[in-house]
Amino acid sequence: MLLVGLTGGIASGKSIVTHMLRELGAHVIDADKIVHELLAPGQDANREVIEHFGQEVRLSDGAIDRRKLGDIVFSDPDKRAWLNKCIHPRVYQAYHARARHIIERDPSAIVVLDAALLIETGYHKKMDRVIVVYAAPQDQLTRLMMRDHFTEEHALARIRSQMPLEEKRAVADYVIDNQGTREETEVQVRALFERLKREAELQK
Repeated sequence: MLLVGLTGGIASGKSIVTHMLRELGAHVIDADKIVHELLAPGQDANREVIEHFGQEVRLSDGAIDRRKLGDIVFSDPDKRAWLNKCIHPRVYQAYHARARHIIERDPSAIVVLDAALLIETGYHKKMDRVIVVYAAPQDQLTRLMMRDHFTEEHALARIRSQMPLEEKRAVADYVIDNQGTREETEVQVRALFERLKREAELQK
């Protein structure tokens, strides 16, 4: 088995890389999907977030308005810290349960945790390998504005709330450079996956 953490900056291209890894045979666990589940109506985290931030972040069906919540926390480090403390321990608890289940069925599995804040939370230290998906800051800004229809101000606030990609590169075992074409990224991902497979076999 091999536990691999995959991270990057917002709009750096993590989703493309995780899609490619999944197609090649990796077991991908998406931290953001776990967050969606944790914030669903009826969940403890949902209740705690609404109690802390107020009814303005609650939609009519009881779900969390993630865009509104994002606007609040990305402009306030203290509120962002509270949210991370509320959510991230639960995310990693869910990840461990899912990873255990995968490894029980496939001892040579490559389990990839796709987590935007993997390094910020210190959880990269629990991974066997860390991959950082890199894109130039200007590319991140352009993609984020186009993808989510943010103003430049809002997009920059999201980008600046995360650790700079250059700092993430410094702790990575592998870097996928996503500044070129999709085909160029795929060549890198395929080569890396073959290497990860060999490493997973050695750790069986």
